[in-house]
Amino acid sequence: MPYGRRSSSEFPAYRFPAWLRCAAVLGLLWLNIGSSLGAPHEPVRHPSVRVSRHVAPPVRHLSKAKAKHRTKVKKSVTATKSQRRAVHKRKHIERTDRPMHVSKVAPKHRRQAARAVREPRGARRAAESPKQHVASADASARSSLRLLARCGYTARSRALLRAKAVYVVDERTRTVLTEKQADRIMPIASVSKLMTAVVSLDTKHAMNTPLKVTAQDQDFDKFTGSRLSVGSTLSRHDMLHIALMSSENRAAAALSRDYAGGRPAFVAAMNAKARALGMRHTWFVNGTGLSPQNVSTARDLSLLVAAASRYPLINAYSTDRAQVVAPGGGRALLGYHNSNALVRGGDRSIVLQKTGFINEAGHCVVVRMMVHGRPIDIVVLGAPGARDHIADVTRISRWLRCSLQ
Repeated sequence: MPYGRRSSSEFPAYRFPAWLRCAAVLGLLWLNIGSSLGAPHEPVRHPSVRVSRHVAPPVRHLSKAKAKHRTKVKKSVTATKSQRRAVHKRKHIERTDRPMHVSKVAPKHRRQAARAVREPRGARRAAESPKQHVASADASARSSLRLLARCGYTARSRALLRAKAVYVVDERTRTVLTEKQADRIMPIASVSKLMTAVVSLDTKHAMNTPLKVTAQDQDFDKFTGSRLSVGSTLSRHDMLHIALMSSENRAAAALSRDYAGGRPAFVAAMNAKARALGMRHTWFVNGTGLSPQNVSTARDLSLLVAAASRYPLINAYSTDRAQVVAPGGGRALLGYHNSNALVRGGDRSIVLQKTGFINEAGHCVVVRMMVHGRPIDIVVLGAPGARDHIADVTRISRWLRCSLQ
């Protein structure tokens, strides 16, 4: 066969080495990877969609109004979600017997949800209407406060009270336990000195200040005498002490004179204090009570007893059994005793008292008595005999001690 027309089988078989073939393959792979990384990527375009050349601006280029609108929408959505979540959790708490921790409830409703779980229905009603609860408690307390027939309080025994006017009231609840012509306006004699002591203490004068008895302090109403002579000098403490304990008239007159504006201003202050306390049927013309124009009612005087009991000196001085004072000026010491026979006898249940007597008023006494730890005010006016007002108080105290156990 000619040289130029040889068949493929006639050529000698030639093979490249294996390492050369591997290098060629790796080179081709390297070229392909480099071309793919360097070429720009373009988005795949769908033939049926027309892509706009204008790209939407980023969010930071939006107008302020649109940004605010989006913020409001987000807040409203967040608030709605939180409200729904709170309602759901409240329903879950109310429907289940096992309470959920308060921290898992929305902050606005933590207290209400916790209270609804912890408190029973009766407690919630009591908390919702505290005034009704207190009113019911007061009503039950008042119903239990009464004088009992088995303790001797009957229509017949009540008729044995000699005084013209009687008023007995529980101080805490203002429950009237018994009364007799409690609104009758009557002269009150030296019971007026309780108001004298109240007004005098309201002036806030130094109680150690010496106070001298003058001719103006003499009694020009009944022309009664006094062991405290003109020219005697006592401290305001001693004047107040013997005025309340022994009903010393010149001591009370000296206290009423030693006032800014004199005695007329002091009497005006007594009447103003009475109006402030609600004593609508009370009137004073002097500080001693020697005038029959010093008038009041048993009901009004219970208000004065309640006000006077807030002054520790009035409580202490009016219930002291005895006191010795030195009037000075070379005069002898004067010993005074309590004008109330019950206090002189050692009745420790009496924590405040004041007696009084003039012919127009009869024998009068007001008492605050502790009965089984409960303050009871007793007012007795117009008793005819010298011991009738004390007898009435003794009878009433027996009824109280038995009935209020």
